[in-house]
Amino acid sequence: MTPQASQAPKVAIIGAGIVGSAVAFACLMRSVASDFLIYDIDTSVAHGQVLDLEDATFISSATIASAAYPSSPGYSTTTATAQDCGQADIIVMTAGHRQAPGESRDELLHRNELILRDVLTKIAPIKSTAILLMVANPVNILTCLAQKLSGLPPSQKTFLTSSNGDLGVAENCVNALVVGDHGDKQVAVWSSATVAGQPLTTFAEFEQMNTQAEIASATTNRIYDIIEHKGASAYGIAAVVSELILAILANKRIVVPLTVYSDRYDACLSLPVMLGSRGVGQIFYPQMSTKEEQSLQEYVKANQAICERYQHIRGTNSTEYEE
Repeated sequence: MTPQASQAPKVAIIGAGIVGSAVAFACLMRSVASDFLIYDIDTSVAHGQVLDLEDATFISSATIASAAYPSSPGYSTTTATAQDCGQADIIVMTAGHRQAPGESRDELLHRNELILRDVLTKIAPIKSTAILLMVANPVNILTCLAQKLSGLPPSQKTFLTSSNGDLGVAENCVNALVVGDHGDKQVAVWSSATVAGQPLTTFAEFEQMNTQAEIASATTNRIYDIIEHKGASAYGIAAVVSELILAILANKRIVVPLTVYSDRYDACLSLPVMLGSRGVGQIFYPQMSTKEEQSLQEYVKANQAICERYQHIRGTNSTEYEE
């Protein structure tokens, strides 16, 4: 996807709730694009978010539109429809139920896959060069279903997951991956984790940290802690999504862990990939221990079974897309 020089790239955000509005705000603050569409099944909420966000457009002079409502006097907004969102260069899917306290991601899937199907139907036809950023959870299964339903190539659908620990060094100096999933079934790849090129396991601080299992558990449970205290997470997600959009529009070709379809595993799972203007480029497969690879294979099998079950129950008629 390389937008024409004469036409500003358009970003559509599907879902005007806590996450969708946070994503829009983060994008405005970073001036990642100048043309935004916001769509929500509750058109009043979408319009209210646009009115609120318009007050921040002096930072970036962006244009924001919502469906079903006319332009606001004095602001550079336009009306938008669901079909307009399907013609955006980047489509950010945030619509979905939030994860309830104590609810597993598998339980959440039953509620959010219906929303995904409804949205993809409403925004059709989808622009063939559009890049779909799947933010709704559980992201791996929804990415799998979106791949079948949208008709877009696998390289144009993605999402980010990440983790970190505390070694007394700057966070961006730690190269440690969580692959497969983000949550209960994630696989922490300790065997290839490094700091400044040195294996993580050689650091005394690492040995003093509780245990690998407890560190991984803390990463897994972080989202549940956030949900318990405030109901939903938004800021970290918004920061990540704004960075992804910027990387795509600027063709940065950065390497980040994203949920993508892998031919090797025949499943959608989180792996390090190169991200640029055409979406996902090369996929990188980290070296893993036998135990880590076994855990990942077990996750993949479970992932495939769930995807096949939902495809069988609902059917997989692809959404129309437009050249």
